[in-house]
Amino acid sequence: MTTQPKDTGPATDDSFHVFDTTLRDGAQREGINLTVADKLTIARHLDEFGVSFIEGGWPGANPRDTEFFSRAQQEISFQHAQLVAFGATRRPGAKAADDLQVKALLDSGAPVVTLVAKSHDRHVELALRTTLEENLEMVRDTVSHLREHGRRVFVDCEHFFDGYRANPEYAKAVVRTAADAGADVVVLCDTNGGMLPAQIQAVVATVLADTGARLGIHAQDDTGCAVANTLAAVDAGATHVQCTANGYGERVGNANLFPVVAALELKYGMRVLPDGALAEMTRISHAIAEVVNLTPSTHQPYVGVSAFAHKAGLHASAIKVDPDLYQHIDPELVGNTMRMLVSDMAGRASVELKGKELGIDLSGDRELVGRVVERVKERELKGYSYEAADASFELLLRAELRGGEEAGGAHAYFRTESWRAIVEDRPDGTHANEATVKLWVKGERIVATAEGNGPVNALDRAMRVGLERFYPPLAKLELVDYKVRILEGRHGTESTTRVLITTGDGTGEWSTVGVAENVIAASWQALEDAYTYGLLRAGVEPAE
Repeated sequence: MTTQPKDTGPATDDSFHVFDTTLRDGAQREGINLTVADKLTIARHLDEFGVSFIEGGWPGANPRDTEFFSRAQQEISFQHAQLVAFGATRRPGAKAADDLQVKALLDSGAPVVTLVAKSHDRHVELALRTTLEENLEMVRDTVSHLREHGRRVFVDCEHFFDGYRANPEYAKAVVRTAADAGADVVVLCDTNGGMLPAQIQAVVATVLADTGARLGIHAQDDTGCAVANTLAAVDAGATHVQCTANGYGERVGNANLFPVVAALELKYGMRVLPDGALAEMTRISHAIAEVVNLTPSTHQPYVGVSAFAHKAGLHASAIKVDPDLYQHIDPELVGNTMRMLVSDMAGRASVELKGKELGIDLSGDRELVGRVVERVKERELKGYSYEAADASFELLLRAELRGGEEAGGAHAYFRTESWRAIVEDRPDGTHANEATVKLWVKGERIVATAEGNGPVNALDRAMRVGLERFYPPLAKLELVDYKVRILEGRHGTESTTRVLITTGDGTGEWSTVGVAENVIAASWQALEDAYTYGLLRAGVEPAE
């Protein structure tokens, strides 16, 4: 028995569609392997964001997608989106009513179906091994059959732009056939991703004028133009855009949902999302990245952590006067924040703005700002990188506020007398790592020893053994990331080493830096800063 469609979302403005295909096309990216639970979680995020349609996969093609459609309709109360099943037109020489994969589309219960159809004459003859006329009949029969069963139908014209270049009349005939059979939208697909914006705009405008069909756009990013191509299609009259979260997809990916939607809302002045949804964009982008287990792109437009990060002193001086001088939008509109990066390129304005970001007003102390600028440039010359280590910069700034290193320095919670790390190579091929630290805390000399799975881990554990008795909040700290870079200078094992450590306390993360002639010494510096900042963040008063 064919499953009847379920109303998976409230009626929305149908004049423009934001169609997401992360769960199908996006999942084809190398390195992504979604479970049904993953797909359900992503679908909830996308519905919360307010997309019009969520393409869930190809029911009947694999058990996972079939299970997803069954569970999604039972477990998700869609507030904004409608669920879409993806499939192909019927087989050559058959009838849609007898085609098992067409039946699976109906059985999915999805109220909307996207059919992929051949629109390139060469693909029809070589891939489908049928005639051009039979291909048109396959489109007509399948669309009509699905419409008779109450489904809304979109048709994806695969390889449309390449097909249009080879045989424009046939490509347009596929569009007309789909529309005449009842397809609500005919989507022109740049399947190979080889088109450029001006080409897209010209073709979409011509096809719209010649067919009168409602058109959509599906752009791959092989030329790096998927977002631009999507917007060019909108300029030409397309009212349906197909995208994936964070641009996930086969090869180099698809049109990125977030820049497309942000452009439509903020640059075109179109309302394509529910009220307040755009401000959730950064959070939604990062949440989906976590589900697919890929690190969020730091330089992604609008939602990347570097999207509104400013490093050059010239930029900082202008931003101090008016942030709009070097920012195309207010970051808060998309749920992001402006960040100031402090580096050897920093000037007074960079330091003042960074201090403001950290809650420290430096505007009335030119001498202090000058000292900080010179100290940053001096230390960056030695290999430190404060743009990647905000916590270390804040400690440096606070030390200067107290009068510099001689007035207590950054590490006022404890003082290091010495440390030692030993690596023992044993005859059976295993290694033993032991560290001893000697610290002064609240006037008391502490000697602590610990073992670890490496010398840095042993130092970390020894420091905890020595300090947790005085500072219990340190028990919550956890090393999240550890990076080592060999800096330019002397060759090989004599080179200077920079270590960046990211630490978390369950509610946030911070990064610290250390530079020394060897990796262990650099690691110790970064660990000192990491523990000190963790105590500062926890509101613990310094011991000395």
